[in-house]
Amino acid sequence: MLIRKPDDIKSSEITPEQSYLNRRKFLVAAGIATAGVVGSGRLVSAFAPAKRQDEKPNTFEEITHYNNYYEFGTDKEDPANNAQKFRTKPWTVKVDGLVKNPADYHLEDLLKPHKLEDRTYRFRCVEAWSMVIPWQGVPLADMIKRFEPLPSAKYVRFETIYAPDQMPGEKQPILPWPYVEGLRMDEATDPLTLMVTGLYGKTLPNQNGAPFRLITPWKYGFKGIKAITKISFVADQPKNTWQLANSNEYGFYANVNPEVDHPRWTQASERRIGQFRRQKTLMFNGYAAQVAQMYAGMDLRKNF
Repeated sequence: MLIRKPDDIKSSEITPEQSYLNRRKFLVAAGIATAGVVGSGRLVSAFAPAKRQDEKPNTFEEITHYNNYYEFGTDKEDPANNAQKFRTKPWTVKVDGLVKNPADYHLEDLLKPHKLEDRTYRFRCVEAWSMVIPWQGVPLADMIKRFEPLPSAKYVRFETIYAPDQMPGEKQPILPWPYVEGLRMDEATDPLTLMVTGLYGKTLPNQNGAPFRLITPWKYGFKGIKAITKISFVADQPKNTWQLANSNEYGFYANVNPEVDHPRWTQASERRIGQFRRQKTLMFNGYAAQVAQMYAGMDLRKNF
């Protein structure tokens, strides 16, 4: 089966948004939405968003025009307005630290050995809004195997590009730049963790983190670091950017937890973008069956 990168696909071959939604409805009705169906040159993965009957992907317009991406501004509309001239080619990702295969990888070479997968995930932001997004990407676990981390590597640290000439937000002291995030090794190699290069069958838009970003769907959105240029394997837990900015409000784990409120707002409910009525927030964003065992015995109020 030929697996093609988003850049290889002609616009005429891209499934229209409404057709994408209709296809998902058909698969759900047929009882095969999570069975692993091959089509359109991609693997439709066995990762459905959840069991709520009313959950369908947000529209492409909603996903690409309501964003948190402070490198391009603090208003939700700023990224779509300010990121269009951001240069994503050529793109190099530096892999270093406690690995057998450190190198500066061209993104195309980094992706080439892997199969792109379609995964529709819930995306939950710490400000209590959410979306359902059809991402395309590569499981991070597959990439990590290629790098061959040493036994002493306990965490993975990610770093965003520092380009204030292209990212107006980085000219302001909004956050300590460049943006940094991290995962424990078991989180990084969990089957749900995805390195994203597209959505809705299209190349990932600049305002959504192009060309290469992280998604851990059981965590709040700020863990999903965008425009990644560096992946480091380290022994000690790295400080993430929001921890550095305000450790009383933002922790390292950032697991979606309706029982632990943000100091300034509740996390017990959320508002799905495009809907008026609020709904109950699910523990681990609805992925408890897959990930809760990683945190067994941990005090999730202290480890927030």
